[in-house]
Amino acid sequence: MKKLLKIMSGTTTFLLFAALLFMIVVVISSKASGGNPSLMGYEIKSVLSGSMEPTFQTGSVIAIEPTEDGTGYQEGDVITFQQEEDVLVTHRITDVNESSDQVMYETKGDNNDAVDMEPVLSDNVIGKYADFTIPYLGYLIDFANSPTGALVLLVVPGVIVFLYGIFAVWRELRKLEGKSKKDTASESSNLSD
Repeated sequence: MKKLLKIMSGTTTFLLFAALLFMIVVVISSKASGGNPSLMGYEIKSVLSGSMEPTFQTGSVIAIEPTEDGTGYQEGDVITFQQEEDVLVTHRITDVNESSDQVMYETKGDNNDAVDMEPVLSDNVIGKYADFTIPYLGYLIDFANSPTGALVLLVVPGVIVFLYGIFAVWRELRKLEGKSKKDTASESSNLSD
């Protein structure tokens, strides 16, 4: 029973530290990159609408391979582009129109009935979808980007780890105290013999 408790205690400690480190990485990475973390050269984006379902669900995180010039994509590719000042959209290319100095893409969300109203200039393309999705993680990243989320995701695991550390130290001190009392009682009985 004691061995099982020791294993559970070690596992709990490891999981708490791992959760704290993961949250620190997510929050710092999100803040350092202006809200969009990157990993191994790919930008991580949160999906905020259902326009691309079933390819990826609302609240998912997708990996985008960044582009330099936005050209070279073809029909069927899924691209992320700047639609307005602070609005990024990820849709599938339905047609490519090339002129002498500019490439324009017609795009459509997989779940939309019609193509997008305005074609996308290659200059506005951020990158291409890298066929990597993690469902629902986008909700966590969006929460981590908020001031409340950063506070909760850093402070709460930190407090839990701190309190668990205090509990572990207290438990060990109690064991030592009990052992010390046993040794003192044993010595007293040996002396009286």
